[in-house]
Amino acid sequence: MEWYTIEGVEEIDSPALVVYADRVRENIRQAIAIQGDVHLLRPHVKTNKIAEVCREMLEQGVTRFKCATIAEAEMLALVQAPDILLAYQPVGPKLQRLLQLIRTYPASHFSCLVDNAQVAAALSAGAAEKGIVLDVYIDLNVGMGRTGIATGEAAWTLYEQLTTLSHIHVVGLHAYDGHVKEVDPLLRQQQSDALFRHVQDLARRIAQQSGKAPVIIAGGSPTFPTHVHRVGVECSPGTFVFWDRSYKLQMPELPFEYAALVLSRVISVIDAQTICIDLGHKSVAAEGPLPRVYFLNAPEAVPTGQSEEHLVLRVHDAAQYRVGDVLYGVPNHICPTVALYERALVIEDHRFIGEWRVVARDRKITI
Repeated sequence: MEWYTIEGVEEIDSPALVVYADRVRENIRQAIAIQGDVHLLRPHVKTNKIAEVCREMLEQGVTRFKCATIAEAEMLALVQAPDILLAYQPVGPKLQRLLQLIRTYPASHFSCLVDNAQVAAALSAGAAEKGIVLDVYIDLNVGMGRTGIATGEAAWTLYEQLTTLSHIHVVGLHAYDGHVKEVDPLLRQQQSDALFRHVQDLARRIAQQSGKAPVIIAGGSPTFPTHVHRVGVECSPGTFVFWDRSYKLQMPELPFEYAALVLSRVISVIDAQTICIDLGHKSVAAEGPLPRVYFLNAPEAVPTGQSEEHLVLRVHDAAQYRVGDVLYGVPNHICPTVALYERALVIEDHRFIGEWRVVARDRKITI
């Protein structure tokens, strides 16, 4: 029996997100082993969005977490995570929501990112009204070109501006280099090192000015192994907990295994080489070109068309398939796929044992 096969699968409706609990636990163990020091591991929970997965990380000794939304931050607070970084610059209503989160969950320590002096001033003013001092990390753009301030003089000027704000405390730097995805680990390390030098230059300058070295949080899953050797640097992979097809192909040297799949069924046999399954845009991340999913028990199946509820596959011999046959798929990108499901079906020892609510798929829990 293959590791992913589910006994009694005929009782499980499809499409479904299925999570293999033993593999989740092992992926967490592997991440801790790679990091070496669990206190320098700050997993990003945007991938799993599930309280039970975060509890497992806590049970294995993880105390620092990173998230992308207020809901994810509240999920972490609900499981009593000690240290929570909102890896997002809060603007508009998010500013007050963050401050409310801090007041509501005093047992957890919250921080956030900033890359803009005006936003930082608003955060300081809001924190002053609540009688708190907010810890922030300067978000650096090291080439991702998405958020963050340019390294060099622009980042230094921002740091100096932030030090004048009475209710903002700059504790460190944040550098996400998710664009570094070289398959060759050596090339990936070289690119990461070149980018990180700019972060180190700024960190040294801050240390000379303040007398204290800033905390550095760096990387995601692709560059996780490139940062683990850096003294004192916190690493923040996220996808490792479930893993997916794109990272499996891009980083074959990493030990993580698939721990979350999408379960689907054949709903129509169209012709001698074409079948259709119930895995549409609503069931697997619809970003990027086809194929967006790889089938473990039908590796020859090639997606040729997709709509909201349907995925058309070209196969060698459609006579080998019958309506109702179950396919076990590995998404190319697991993070947005998880967000499409209200709950994950938990599998252990080939059996369905319960459900985990994808509680942070919503933008709001209570705050």
